[in-house]
Amino acid sequence: MIKYIGSKRSLVPWILNVVTTISRISQTKTVADLFSGSARVSHALKSRGFYVIANDFYHYAFTIAKALVEADQREYPEERLNPILERLSHLPPKRGWFTKAYCEEARFFQAKNGERIEAIREHIEEHYADDPTLKAILLTSLILAADKVDSTTGVQMAYLKDWAPRSYNDLRLEYPPLLPGPGMALLGDAIEIAEQVEADILYLDPPYNQHSYLGNYHIWETIVLWDNPKTYGVVKKREDVKHRKSPFNSRRLAKEALSRLLSRARAPHIVLSFNNEGFFTAQEIESLLKEWGYVVRLSRKHKRYIGAVIGIYNPRGEKVGATSHTENTEFLFVATHSHKVYEEFAPFSERIVAQPSLF
Repeated sequence: MIKYIGSKRSLVPWILNVVTTISRISQTKTVADLFSGSARVSHALKSRGFYVIANDFYHYAFTIAKALVEADQREYPEERLNPILERLSHLPPKRGWFTKAYCEEARFFQAKNGERIEAIREHIEEHYADDPTLKAILLTSLILAADKVDSTTGVQMAYLKDWAPRSYNDLRLEYPPLLPGPGMALLGDAIEIAEQVEADILYLDPPYNQHSYLGNYHIWETIVLWDNPKTYGVVKKREDVKHRKSPFNSRRLAKEALSRLLSRARAPHIVLSFNNEGFFTAQEIESLLKEWGYVVRLSRKHKRYIGAVIGIYNPRGEKVGATSHTENTEFLFVATHSHKVYEEFAPFSERIVAQPSLF
């Protein structure tokens, strides 16, 4: 999976246990992840046998979900994909607008890798556009490969002043971690999608501060759209970063947005992930959810995103500050229409744990 701010990598077992417990009690098997991001949670849920509907507002996230959630490994096995990846890997490099923008004017990738990204991406567009699922799988392989040779602290708000050691490695396409079985990927606003999908459990992990995911991962969006966008600033952000905003990135709008989403939810169970650095307090979220059903708040200590440990850099890659803390409190709110589910979780409510446990 790509490096992703807000990633739930170390929290996935906790989330899976909570969702699996709800499923066991209520005999449910469909989960809708309305802010799927890197698809880490959706992918893990599918691996547990759930039918997963993964939605996101950005094309790169939709593409990753189409590969890791919607695609059926049995239709796109390694023996079918590896020859294609091998051919893509041996294309002659190509220097064009992408290399110029993201390797020379901004230094996110070494030119040798930027030129290979450019050649591979052009070939995918020319030869695989007629199979949207295959195209998504190949693009996901490219993004995963590019993520391993970038020169950032994990977000594309800045690149490092000196090249990261990994940036000297050669780009390497690999078969992505596809899973057998069906799933669904959607591209849309979570508030609108909430009333369109029918699922047993809604998993909600909304943005929690003013930094948009499009701004943090604008290069992945550009690789997927391949639209040679107008850019601005030192890091060559897409112009649409300025206006493709989510209300969840606004302190003024986020509470109303969450309230509207909950009012449209059609599932009998909700699992909402948040932490103590977000726009809302735990009490505010709990209050919103209590209007919807029974609520339990589960908490645990968690190391912050790796960028917080590395430090604060300006867009030119110069370190300009240190972070004040490296740990926060993660919350999982279980809201349910089932008193039986509520009773299962209630004994664990508001108990903050430092080490992994069931709840």
